[in-house]
Amino acid sequence: MKITTRVFGEIDIEESKIIHFQGGIVGFPELTDFAIIHDAEKDSENPIRWMQSMQEPNFAMPVMDPLAVCPDYNPTVEDEMLKPIGELNPDSILVLVTLTVPQDVKKMSVNLQAPFIINADERKAIQLIVDPDKYEVRFPIYDIINKED
Repeated sequence: MKITTRVFGEIDIEESKIIHFQGGIVGFPELTDFAIIHDAEKDSENPIRWMQSMQEPNFAMPVMDPLAVCPDYNPTVEDEMLKPIGELNPDSILVLVTLTVPQDVKKMSVNLQAPFIINADERKAIQLIVDPDKYEVRFPIYDIINKED
């Protein structure tokens, strides 16, 4: 499937790479199908990926593994909440969080409170609101990322 994107231009996405969010994502319930894209040519070490909407080519958001910036990230999630994404195999669970890069890059943050939980085997996903008292919506990461360089 060919799609013209704002970030990557025209790209070809295999049907097998499309992830379905049954109820959409927070703030965008109509956007239900996404592909995770990484520009391997530019930087294979970069932890940032893009979650590209298949319905809205201009909608893509940067995402990353929360463990890259918060090694003890382990939100409490009820099994019942994960039922929509099918049978879970620990080796096929992918957890991603959105990344915000404002004009002042030193205020870069990730949203640890609303992770995307992806069942890679079934290509189904859900976005949950987790532990509001424990995890921040704007967890600052600029200093963490710069320490790794």
